[in-house]
Amino acid sequence: MNNEERREQFERLKVQLQNCRECRQQIKDEPRPVFQGNLDSKIFQISQAPSRRVMETGLPFNDASGKKLKQEWYQITDAEFYDPALFYIASIARCYPGKAKGSGDLRPPKQCAELYLRRELELVQPQRIILIGSYAAQWFYPELALEELIFQTQSFRGIPVFTLPHPSPLNRKWLKDHPDFEQRRMPEIRAQIHAVIRKRG
Repeated sequence: MNNEERREQFERLKVQLQNCRECRQQIKDEPRPVFQGNLDSKIFQISQAPSRRVMETGLPFNDASGKKLKQEWYQITDAEFYDPALFYIASIARCYPGKAKGSGDLRPPKQCAELYLRRELELVQPQRIILIGSYAAQWFYPELALEELIFQTQSFRGIPVFTLPHPSPLNRKWLKDHPDFEQRRMPEIRAQIHAVIRKRG
């Protein structure tokens, strides 16, 4: 596939995703797929699903989880995070799945990843891939434990893959029980992110 064919397929895929209603019978709210990026984004970030606030605003990680992710973990500006030349921001499901009983959100419908994420990964050619949370990690590597993925770099078609726990406030206990993540592992991943940003600059 040449670059022109790749770009045409990507543009068609974006239109399909923007207009997708596949999960309409499975979620409470009207579908509003959230994603952003372009064909040449340098970092492909994949999380579980948008929060209600993110789906309402249409802006990925525009919530408490996003504040921790961007400011504390990545230590980059909003302008850098939302720059489509730098980040392709996707998720296993693109719409808010609804509130679960107790705490947290419902597990996202699976068909979104099968319909769109597989194709995006074929078309976008990033330099780094970042997985956020256990759901995204299990979709890629169902045979590996989350802790193993977080503390060891994986590979996908020759591209380095870094896994993070979810930055949700609900994940405080995991972070407390695994201090090496923020003290040792996250600085290593952050250096990779900053290296991509510096190279572009």
